[in-house]
Amino acid sequence: MTRILILQGHPDASQPHFNHALADAYGRGAEDHGHDVRRIDVAKLDFPLLRSPEQWMHGPVPPGLVEAQHAIGWAQHLVIFFPLWLGGVPALLKGFLEQVARPGFAFHPEGKNPLANKGLTGRSARVVVTMGMPALIYRFYFRAHSLKSLERNILGFVGIAPIHETLIGRIGELSDRQRADWLKKLEKLGQQAG
Repeated sequence: MTRILILQGHPDASQPHFNHALADAYGRGAEDHGHDVRRIDVAKLDFPLLRSPEQWMHGPVPPGLVEAQHAIGWAQHLVIFFPLWLGGVPALLKGFLEQVARPGFAFHPEGKNPLANKGLTGRSARVVVTMGMPALIYRFYFRAHSLKSLERNILGFVGIAPIHETLIGRIGELSDRQRADWLKKLEKLGQQAG
C-alpha cells in the first residue's frame, strides 16, 4: 500500500474539467487497489500569495494550508494535475507551492548549502499536464520548460524523486474515445501508484 496525495492544480473550481476527471480516474484506480489516497483541490483553498522573501523564510504558513502541508508530509507519492496556462503552471498552483514549500518543512537551510538538507526525500511524484497544443510540440519545440522548472526548481529542490510525467495535448480536440482511453491510462497508473 502506498500513501498517495492527489493535488488538483486546476484553478477553476466553478465546474468540472477533464483535468478533474483524470484525477478522479487516478484516485479510483489507486483506491481500488488498496492504496491510501488523500486529495487537495487548490482552487478550493483560501490563501494569500507571498510578497517577500521575508514572508517565505520567516512568516507563518497560512491557516488554510496547514492541513495541506501535513498531507504532503504524509504522502509517499504525489500526483499533481494542472492545465498548461500561457506555457506554464497556473499562478494559483505556483502560489500554493510557494506557500507550502517553506524552510523548516520542505528543506532545512542549515549550514551553507541548503541543497544538502532536502526535507521531502523518499517521495516520488507524477505530474499530469493537459494542454491545447500537441504534447510533442511542447516537449520538443518548447522543451517543456515550465514542467522542467517545476521538476527541478521545486520538486527536485525539496528532494522529491523520481518524477514522472504524463502530457496530454490537444485537449480541446480529443474525441470521446480518446478521452476514455486517457481515463483508463490514468486509472491504471493509479493502480500501480505510478
